[in-house]
Amino acid sequence: KTDFINFISDQEWKSIEPVSSWFGPSSFLMSSMSALFQLSMWIRHCHNYLTENVGIPVWGSYAIFALATLFSGLILGLVSKSPEIGYSV
Repeated sequence: KTDFINFISDQEWKSIEPVSSWFGPSSFLMSSMSALFQLSMWIRHCHNYLTENVGIPVWGSYAIFALATLFSGLILGLVSKSPEIGYSV
């Protein structure tokens, strides 16, 4: 506590270089990291629900998430490439 008070009162904070805007708490990078952490927490919650409440074995839960990942990649690939279908170069 005393170190922090001395840090403020002696104005040592002026000698510290500020965090760049790229790594700031409201930057796109940090917002994306926060979204990924929230997604991982949601996936963990779903996994626990499937294994504890529904009674699916752990490998079954992993298989469900693997299939969901494959299908979402397939759908995103189709959606992102759909305007190019039928056009010749």
